[in-house]
Amino acid sequence: MEEAALAALDLDALARDAADLVRVPSVTGDERAAAELVAARAEAAGLTAGLHRHDLAALRAHPDHPGEEAARTELWGATATLPASAPGRIALNGHIDVVGPGHEPWARDPFSGAVADGHLFGRGSVDMKGAVVAALHALAAIRRSGAAAPEVVLQAVPAEEDGGLGTFAALERDHAFDAALLPEPTGLAVVCAQAGALTFRGVIRGRSAHAAERLSGYSAIDRYVRVHLAFAEHEVAVNANVAHPLMRELALPYPLLVGHLSGGDWSSQVPDRVEFEGRLGVPVGADLAQARAALQAVVDRALDDGEPPCDLVWEGGAFAPGETPGDHPWAQTVRGALHDEVGAAPLAGVPWGADMRLFTARGIPAVMVGTTGIERAHAVDEYVSLDELASVARTIVRAVLRFK
Repeated sequence: MEEAALAALDLDALARDAADLVRVPSVTGDERAAAELVAARAEAAGLTAGLHRHDLAALRAHPDHPGEEAARTELWGATATLPASAPGRIALNGHIDVVGPGHEPWARDPFSGAVADGHLFGRGSVDMKGAVVAALHALAAIRRSGAAAPEVVLQAVPAEEDGGLGTFAALERDHAFDAALLPEPTGLAVVCAQAGALTFRGVIRGRSAHAAERLSGYSAIDRYVRVHLAFAEHEVAVNANVAHPLMRELALPYPLLVGHLSGGDWSSQVPDRVEFEGRLGVPVGADLAQARAALQAVVDRALDDGEPPCDLVWEGGAFAPGETPGDHPWAQTVRGALHDEVGAAPLAGVPWGADMRLFTARGIPAVMVGTTGIERAHAVDEYVSLDELASVARTIVRAVLRFK
């Protein structure tokens, strides 16, 4: 029956539907049209389709709210369900929100959905609309083949890029799963560990003075430089003697970056204010509160000069780390499915935040497996290999049918 399900995959339709989804702009905060398209294609494929408007106010009031960065007034997601013909219940999860196209010119329109030379081009093609459609077509193929399978729910979620509110909402609505698979672009590896990521901002104050009398002032930029150097030392310390074996293999498992900086008003005035925003990588197994406190202590030590302190503000997405043991039966099932598809199935950890951790936090074993191309996510001229999307679909078919 596995071979029958694989033979039932309609790869031409997969490419068309993926292109159509890329053509729907769905920058984080505005995902409804994309959710509607997924629900419509699910219904056309004979799956049980659902379009869900989540209670945004209730989610924001929830004590475990995962944070947000994009402005929004509504939260829409879609589901596609393969009814059960065997025991078990699996979640497939992928996000339909994308980052903006940026400011640099693209070779093609960012939302062209162009298909050429075996690739699908456009924002979200690799991260991760193509994989969402691959998962949908995997379920459609299983349905057409008549193979016995557990119930499988594909969650096409919004708001992953700014914190994971879409998956959080989907799991608040329905979390009775035995396992989960997220087809993020993992480089054709089975990801069992993901770093956490926290966003922070701070304001460093100084004392203004005329540039010709700068000794009578105190430069906020000079104070910030001490903080910046201390951040670099903290990054080195956090990444020394990394405990998790999969994360240890990465060049930089837990990056610390200041990505936005502004300060000063005029070239002839000692600057009295610097604002900065950044991202803190959080080790697998670490506590978010402790990670925040450790970085605040770094700032406090750097600014121990008698001038006003800088209290970090933690806003935006709060990605906790997450992991599933590599020897867990579900991880091994997915690994076997990937190996049979592409001939290799390495286990891996990733330095970026993902919605995987929202499943593992609920005790649901979850792994990620998907195409190559993470370096093209969020970049100009994003694209994905159609052959690799087909491999992802076939890997999902194998994993679902081998679930025990």
